[in-house]
Amino acid sequence: MVKRNALPSYVALPLTALLIFILQLTYFGNDVTLIFANIIAGLGDVLTPITVVFGAILFNRFSEVSGATNTMRKWLGAINPNPVAQLMIIGWAFAFMIEGASGFGTPAAIAAPILVGLGFKPLQVAMLALVMNSVPVSFGAVGTPTWFGMGPLLKDGLLSDAQVLEIGSMTALIHSVAAFIIPIMALRLIVSWKEIRQNIVFIYISILACVVPYFIIAQFNYEFPSLVAGAIGLLVSVFVANAGIGLAKTENNLAGEKATFGEVAKALLPTGLLIFILVITRIQQLPLKAWLNDATTWIASSLGFANFEISQGLIFALKNILGTNVATSYKLLYVPALIPFVITVLICLPIFSVSARNTKDIFGTSLSQVKKPFLALLGAIIMVKLMLIGGSESMVQVIGRSFAEFTGQSWTLFASFLGAIGAFFSGSNTVSNLTFGTVQYATAQQVGLSVTLILALQSVGGAMGNMVCINNIVAVCSVTGIEKQEGTIIKKTVVPMIVYGVIAAVAALLIVPIFYNV
Repeated sequence: MVKRNALPSYVALPLTALLIFILQLTYFGNDVTLIFANIIAGLGDVLTPITVVFGAILFNRFSEVSGATNTMRKWLGAINPNPVAQLMIIGWAFAFMIEGASGFGTPAAIAAPILVGLGFKPLQVAMLALVMNSVPVSFGAVGTPTWFGMGPLLKDGLLSDAQVLEIGSMTALIHSVAAFIIPIMALRLIVSWKEIRQNIVFIYISILACVVPYFIIAQFNYEFPSLVAGAIGLLVSVFVANAGIGLAKTENNLAGEKATFGEVAKALLPTGLLIFILVITRIQQLPLKAWLNDATTWIASSLGFANFEISQGLIFALKNILGTNVATSYKLLYVPALIPFVITVLICLPIFSVSARNTKDIFGTSLSQVKKPFLALLGAIIMVKLMLIGGSESMVQVIGRSFAEFTGQSWTLFASFLGAIGAFFSGSNTVSNLTFGTVQYATAQQVGLSVTLILALQSVGGAMGNMVCINNIVAVCSVTGIEKQEGTIIKKTVVPMIVYGVIAAVAALLIVPIFYNV
């Protein structure tokens, strides 16, 4: 994927999955039934990312056809035509807030098309969106990577609730340090150093407006740092941009195209509704989250090769696939696809008076756009499923242990990169923490390092790995209409990812000990 005249991801990833399949049958010699059970599970697991991609494409296609995107473009241009202001408001603060509500690669999928609609080049926007969407990720989807990703260690009694909170607190500190540099690197993918220098005051106001409340909230809560801080940062960024504080004056190319208050309110309605639905379905204190995740069996039957179940929360599951303990499930109501994307579009179609013909085009175009991403994601997920076979002797665990054995006491310098590898393979900070959390814990214990610090670095690594994560790259390329550029994107985004890892190591060695007993 990164060579000249590269293979597209929808070819390269299935081929890689086939290679892993052959290795599992030959070199590793794992049970054939278990291998095929995981392939079937991969077919089920792919439903989660592909339906999120479909939902994001559908929402963005609706926004274009209904005129909401054009109105947003005029409104943002009226707030301030400065491209740096627009990139920070949408690519940084807005995406920060969306990550806090949803995760699943949703921020890049929503923010990138808005920026493309403002006139930025799709490929550059895709890279910026991926790099920007790193700092908030460890507390994305209402803190799932932290409280759920570290869940197995908590359940096994290896960690206490207080330690999980401390992991979140350290994670936020390391991310906050990185935030002084990473957004600048993201901006540089689109604008010149001169433009960055001219607007540096606004850039850091926008960064600090998100990062300060983010760090403060993480000291006592690991669910809301990104969501609340993103909302605060967005409001501050819009206010400051509207006042022109810290921004170089830019010629307004949208003169005479200013949108009225009513037009702006209507154009913001779909996004506002989207965020509202995400928030009320993700907050644990509200009953909706429990209802949508209700796993109480409603319907159960045997399909011969697996047990099929539908829960009261409409979770579709295949269990005991081919007689093994391998399972797969799809949360129809909780995965951010039907709710909120499809529901939001269905609610807004009559409000925007979209014709039946255009409605058909919106759904038809969106479906056609997910064909190639489906093949890419299917290849990626089956590859990961096969690499996880073998428990402590799985490919992934062997990679992790090898790194740890090679580095020894210096593991602090490299811990975040293992988290990044987990996110690269799995497409998720949460799955990276679930996969490598036990490895990181065991390594820290073995070489006498602080367990909470190493696990914080794991969580940071899982977040920074989002920059090169195959799933996210495929998703953002799909919604921006980019083809055969996945390799190009990885080559560009791997640089800030490596820088992020260096910052994390320095912060862990020099800054974290000032605030914590490690």
